[in-house]
Amino acid sequence: MSELTEIYGISVNVPASHLEELMDAIDSVMDPLYPNYRRSFCYWPVKGTWKTMEGAQPYNGKVGKITVADEMRLKFVCRKEDVGVVLRKIDEVHPYEEPAVDVVPQIAWRSLTDPSL
Repeated sequence: MSELTEIYGISVNVPASHLEELMDAIDSVMDPLYPNYRRSFCYWPVKGTWKTMEGAQPYNGKVGKITVADEMRLKFVCRKEDVGVVLRKIDEVHPYEEPAVDVVPQIAWRSLTDPSL
């Protein structure tokens, strides 16, 4: 029986001004998941909101105030062995002091098409 390929879906909101830089940085540290393709991402516009608390040094917003910002939601998948380096690169390049990153375990769909499963 073939082994299922474990991958991770990663999503993060980022200001549009930093989208291209973040995609390039992430792509530079991970092995491509899709043969013959690199820099495979999807993104769409979203609204992010947060209240900045005392002690924060926000990229956008003021302490004690609720901020609503236009952002881009960036989504991609990576191999299990690349998750740590990808998350460190997001933390390094992302302009926010505390970027909100979602990490979801997944199974690569091609590994489910093996007739021996």
